[in-house]
Parts: sequence; C-alpha cells; structure tokens
Amino acid sequence: MGAGHAHVLYRESSSPVHRLAPEVKIAAMVLFTVAVVATPREAYWAFGGYALLVAGVAALARVGPRWLASRALIELPFVLFAFALPFLGAGARVEVAGLSLSVDGLHGAWNILAKGTLGVLASLLLAATTTTRDLIVGLDRLRCPQVFTQIATFMLRYLDVLVGEARRMRVARVSRGDDPRFLWQLRGFAAGVGALFLRAFERGERVYLAMVSRGYTGRMPEVWQGGGAATAGQWAAAATVPLIAATIAAVALVLT
Repeated sequence: MGAGHAHVLYRESSSPVHRLAPEVKIAAMVLFTVAVVATPREAYWAFGGYALLVAGVAALARVGPRWLASRALIELPFVLFAFALPFLGAGARVEVAGLSLSVDGLHGAWNILAKGTLGVLASLLLAATTTTRDLIVGLDRLRCPQVFTQIATFMLRYLDVLVGEARRMRVARVSRGDDPRFLWQLRGFAAGVGALFLRAFERGERVYLAMVSRGYTGRMPEVWQGGGAATAGQWAAAATVPLIAATIAAVALVLT
C-alpha cells in the first residue's frame, strides 16, 4: 500500500487539483452532487451553471472533454431509460415532431439526464485526479466507518494477488485440455471459481492472524496515512465549487 496504487481512470499530472488532499476533493464532490440533486428540474439555467463549474474544474485538472465524454458512456443504460420516459409517462401530453409525448415524462427524462450526467462527470474528475490509495486515505480522514475502509484497503492490497492466482489456475486448466469457450465446460469454470474463493478465504485468514500477532487492532497505524493532510487553504480552495453550486441551488429553489 505504500506505493500509491493507481487505477485505470487516474491521469498522472501535476495540476492544482491533483495536488489537493484527497479528503477535500471527496467532500467537494459529494456536496456538489447534493446541490445538483436538490435543484428543481425546471431550473434549466442552473444546470448550465453547474456544467460551467465542471468544465472549469476539468480545465484546471487538465482533463480533456474527449476523455470525460468517452468515460461518461457508463451512464448509457440510464440514458436509454430516460429516453423511454416521454413515451411511457402518463398525464398531459404534447405533440413533438408528430409524436405524442408525456409532459411529466419529458421532465423526468431531463431530470435524469442532467443530474445523472453532472454526477458522473464529477465522479470521473475525482477519479482522474486521485489514486485509489488516496481515495481510501481521504475516506479514513473523513471518519468513514472503519469496516468499509479496511475492506477496501485489503481488497486493493491483494487484488493483484488474486488476479495472478486466477491466471495461474486458468493456465493449469488449459494445459490439461480444458477450453472455457465451450458451454459444456462451464462446470469446470464454476469449480475453479469456487476453488479461488476458498484459496482467497484461507489466505485472508492467514494474513489476518499474522497481522494480529504483530499488534493489529482493527485500524491501520497512523504511519500508513503518511503526511499531506489538508490545510486550511486547501479546504478553502476546494469549498469554492460546492459553495457556488449551493448558491445556484438556493437561487433556483427561490425562483422556482
């Protein structure tokens, strides 16, 4: 864990956003998302303001729009559901290009698209500027329940070990004539998954007992977190985005 594991979404850079402590970025992202969700769906102008905030942070973090757009495709199933709402919704209807669409369905589709897209983009910016290890450290500094941070820590630490174990088991199966492409060999694949689970469980037990014998009490030592805790200046800088978003949301609630 001391090497600072990076994930597939992380983009190495020395931007001001990358240099912020992870806890302030996590808090800013959550508060921004809450402000977006609290905004009435009829306040169209407010979502334009949120989009400008996201674009500003992306430019500051040196994350390009093409990278964000390609990764945001993860919300495609929700987009398809949103497009179906105008046709399936009840209540008053309106004619658009010869199609009879539900007014409530149109509002619901816009609500899902606008808020969902902004939330996905904010999450992608957090992931692009923060390593997995720093995300866990930030959650721990924000007093996230230890059971969650500990599970995530061990998962990150031993994920590569399990992937390597699964790869070796697959090579062993193939060398003995097994071909996982055929459906009738699905039973062997299922047995391999079960064996991998048992090996992972036994390895976890041995690691846990070894840690307990060395003084582990259920919480990672302070040295694991290292330095770099957020300063007052970093908190103030990161609070800019959620404060602007909260102001937009408050004005939208008053005007709507």
